[in-house]
Amino acid sequence: MVTIKFNPVSNKKLYIQIYTQILDEIERGSFKIGDKLPTERELCEQFGVSRAPVRQALSALELNGYIFSRQGEGVYVQNNKLQVENNEAAILLDSVAPEDIVEARMRIEPLIVQYAAERATKDDVESLQRIIKKMEEETKAGVYVPETDEELHNRIAQSTHNDLFISIMLAISNAMKQQEMWKFLRDRTVTRPDYREINFKEHKLLIEAIVDHDETKAVELMTNHMNNLYERYWKNSML
Repeated sequence: MVTIKFNPVSNKKLYIQIYTQILDEIERGSFKIGDKLPTERELCEQFGVSRAPVRQALSALELNGYIFSRQGEGVYVQNNKLQVENNEAAILLDSVAPEDIVEARMRIEPLIVQYAAERATKDDVESLQRIIKKMEEETKAGVYVPETDEELHNRIAQSTHNDLFISIMLAISNAMKQQEMWKFLRDRTVTRPDYREINFKEHKLLIEAIVDHDETKAVELMTNHMNNLYERYWKNSML
């Protein structure tokens, strides 16, 4: 394996800085096609960061066709030229980082669900129960439908009857739709059979807490759901 000394990165847009440094070495020829990149652990140590931004950078490189992964073996160089069209790489890097999306959700959604549990009306409850029923049917059919998940979280926000909370949740939903890496990581995690069932159960318990107007339980469940989301995306997705 080629030995390259990368430079530590600053706090701003960590994954873009990591992406750029690795890409520079690939384009410079330090890593040739077929070469294995350093392990995630080694990259974390060299860049002085956690796994999340390293994984985002590698995901971006893979999406753009520069590298490919072999499960249990590592990550290898596939190309040294851009493989996407229509300047998709610039769009990819200009989008909101998946880590920023998760971080925002971890802080905001427990607060949103607290007010939803307090203020949900009969109509809100009926809508939430309808959506969770649809998610249950999809899970039993062996599929994960992102739109149903999105609809449920947006409906929870609507149950707060707070226009700002509703707008914030819509902004988060739009950020997820625009970020190709979010979809890339999602497809490697929550779409897996073992995670589909867990994902449904977590949502079902959330809705039950809202129906019961149990604010404390709802906040606890949403906090756990968001923490689990982080774990699935950044610790369990296979690169």
